[in-house]
Amino acid sequence: MTIQIICLLIGALLPYLWFSMSLRYIKVELGSIDLDAPRQQAARLTGAGARAKDAQHSAWEALILFGVANAAALMAGVEPTGYWSLAAPLWVAARLLHGAFHLAGVALARGLSSVIGLAMSLWIFVLALTVN
Repeated sequence: MTIQIICLLIGALLPYLWFSMSLRYIKVELGSIDLDAPRQQAARLTGAGARAKDAQHSAWEALILFGVANAAALMAGVEPTGYWSLAAPLWVAARLLHGAFHLAGVALARGLSSVIGLAMSLWIFVLALTVN
């Protein structure tokens, strides 16, 4: 079960990683960080800065499905050392690559890594649904 918890922790930290990247671009593009209206300021980002912000939002969205899939697997009694222990790290790898490809502006690779991450979450759901 440790590997799944570590993967959930990494997944929970990914949005903050991409947020910190967007802060770098805010400083470069806009001069300083506006603590009074950070979301309005972030909306003015372009290029890699805007992609970092989008990577953050996408990370939150993917984390919801991954978290629910893991909760379902836990409730269903899926064996933690079986396929679940493979699907969770693959999800993390796919989501890390997704953010990196987002920042780099490589749309096709970003889309593929997103699909792989989605497939891993769905695989965990299938494991939960097929427990004997």
